[in-house]
Amino acid sequence: MSVVGNEQVAGVRPEDTAADRRIRVHGLHREFKRGASRVHALRGVDVTFSAGSFTAVMGPSGSGKTTLLQCVAGMDRPTRGSVHWGSVEITKLRERKLAQLRRATVGFVFQAYNLMPAMTVAENVVLPARLMGGRVDRARARDVLVQVGLGGCESERPGRLSGGQQQRVAIARTLYNRPEILFADEPTGALDRNTGREILWLLREGVESHGQTCVMVTHDPLAASFADRVLMMTDGELVEDLTKPSAAVIAEKLGELS
Repeated sequence: MSVVGNEQVAGVRPEDTAADRRIRVHGLHREFKRGASRVHALRGVDVTFSAGSFTAVMGPSGSGKTTLLQCVAGMDRPTRGSVHWGSVEITKLRERKLAQLRRATVGFVFQAYNLMPAMTVAENVVLPARLMGGRVDRARARDVLVQVGLGGCESERPGRLSGGQQQRVAIARTLYNRPEILFADEPTGALDRNTGREILWLLREGVESHGQTCVMVTHDPLAASFADRVLMMTDGELVEDLTKPSAAVIAEKLGELS
C-alpha cells in the first residue's frame, strides 16, 4: 500500500502488475473561462498509458496537449472526468494528499531547467528530497550524475554548465527519487539537435532499463520518434494514435492537422 497522509491507498508500486500500474484517463474535460465565453481545452479524452511505456503527445498550438499533460500529472484539475494512477483515482484526492503522492511517485522534466544557481549541481539534485524532509543520499546523487554523464561535476554551479548539461542535472534530480512516472514538457525545446537527442536517449533509457512510464509533450517530430507511441491532438480531442512511427510519418500527420 502507498501511504498518503494518514490514509492507506492502493497505489502505484513496482511490484504491482503492469495492468495495475497503468495510467487511465476517462472522459476528461477541461474548460476555462475567457471573458464571457468558455474555452474547451479538453473534450472527453479517453486514453490509457501502459506501464513502462514512452508516449509522445503532439498537436498544433492550442490543441490541448499541455493541458492534458497537466491534468494527467495532477498539476491541474479537470472540469469533469477521471485520472487513475494504478488503482488510485487522483482526481478524487484532496490537494495535500495528491501533492504527497505526486512527490513520491512522479518526476517532472520541463524546458526550463528550474535549477538553483547558488547551489552546486549535487545540491540541486538532492533539493527535492531535502524539501520533503528526507535523508540525503550523497552516494545516490553521485550515481545518478554518472548515469546522465555528469560524473565529477558535483561541485560545479549550474551557471558554468551548458544548456544540455543543465538539462541533464534536471533529469538527474528527477531520477534521484526513482520515480515510477515521468512527465516531460518540451524537454528538448531549448537545446540544439545533438544535445536534444542525448536527452531523449536518457528518457528512453529510463523506460527500457528502469521500467518508468514516460509521457512527453513535444512539437518536434524527431523527438516524438523516440517514443513507443505518438498521440495527436486537435481542438481538445485525440485524433491519431500511432505506434512507433518514424519522424517523417509524424511530420506528415502533424502537417495535416496544422
